[in-house]
Amino acid sequence: MGEEKTYVAKRPPMGWNSWDCYGASVNEEALLGNARYMAENLKDYGWKYVICDIQWYEPAADSHAYHKFTDLEMDEYSRLIPAVDRFPSSKDGKGFAPIAQQIHDMGLKFGIHIMRGIPRQAVHRNTKLLGTTATARDVAHPASICLWNTDMYGVDANAEGAQEYYNSIFKMYAEWGVDYVKVDDIARIDCGPEAPGAGFSEITLIKKAIANCGRSMVLSLSPGPSRVEQKEFLLENANMWRMTDDFWDKWDHLYGMFERCHAWEGVGRKDHWPDCDMLPLGHLCVCTDENGEKGHYTHFSKDEQKILMTLWCIFRSPLMFGGEMRDNDAFTLSLLTNEKLLNMHKHGRKPLQVSRKDDIVIWKSETKDGKLYAAIFNIGEKENKAKIKFKDLGIEAKDEVSAVEIWNGLELILKDKTSLSMKPHTVMCFEIEK
Repeated sequence: MGEEKTYVAKRPPMGWNSWDCYGASVNEEALLGNARYMAENLKDYGWKYVICDIQWYEPAADSHAYHKFTDLEMDEYSRLIPAVDRFPSSKDGKGFAPIAQQIHDMGLKFGIHIMRGIPRQAVHRNTKLLGTTATARDVAHPASICLWNTDMYGVDANAEGAQEYYNSIFKMYAEWGVDYVKVDDIARIDCGPEAPGAGFSEITLIKKAIANCGRSMVLSLSPGPSRVEQKEFLLENANMWRMTDDFWDKWDHLYGMFERCHAWEGVGRKDHWPDCDMLPLGHLCVCTDENGEKGHYTHFSKDEQKILMTLWCIFRSPLMFGGEMRDNDAFTLSLLTNEKLLNMHKHGRKPLQVSRKDDIVIWKSETKDGKLYAAIFNIGEKENKAKIKFKDLGIEAKDEVSAVEIWNGLELILKDKTSLSMKPHTVMCFEIEK
């Protein structure tokens, strides 16, 4: 018999990402403070990744905004390293190793965000690369640029030294103890295999670099929307990929996610997960003044937050919480610790949109041990009725079943063709014993 495969993302990863609350300005105190909160309050429920998002190498980063053509901290081999003023434990060339060690000591995992490509300042200075005689200028693709961030040029995947450059940065990340890498500006809809030197050709370099670095890492690709017709390439080369552009606490974003999930249903599997993006819940944008206060709490109503969590969990998207966790109220914490909801996320199989009519949407999934989950959403603007048809849910030869509504905990008997009256922007989700 062959060796059993080791999965780096057997289930959709669950964690916290600094972007929604700190933008480009996250620092060591915020990372470790949120890690401690996760270890104390969420780890036992399956939450384990702490992700440092964009611009950790920029000394001047102070908000969600980007500073154009700003100086970045970089080593002699063209590799970006943490800004010491924001991550003081990284001094003397230690990089993120001290932070990663502290997070690992909490029983958690550590991740970082990077932009695809090579720093523009490395190209302009024509600095060295590790493991090759090629220089930064030799591997750069100056016509391949990010439209919203000026830090990087793309890498020409066909250039001598290109693979060595990516090998060198992932070797460094492995030495730091990184468990998860979110690569940005790489899963865009306008980047495909036909785009030489950009997008998907860099993905293949990155995949090889991870394989060669000596440490298992989750590879997450952003932003979207990725195209469903690219699914075979994505399944072969990534653990997560974004189905959408940045998702924020706006109803139209949530409404549109139902169509995206339906388009991608049936694709997610062990180690490979279409990604609905962040959970913009709790205290957001804390680094940015809004109405005289630091940030805001999510603009989603409580019912809309339940809709979001139910869709992400029944679809089995990765879950990356975006708020400042230390400011969580009891309701926000309850969203992240609902055991039946998280059981659906961890163990649900073959998620499927059963029906959609007049903005009444019904999804189902089931577990190996025989639990059936049925989520009924009213994403319309008026009260409406939803009918539960056992045939659509795969329940045969029964007129009634025992169920628990996972949001209010009520036990009940569901009958075939039960009609449920639902207010707009609400959800009911049932755990059913078939």
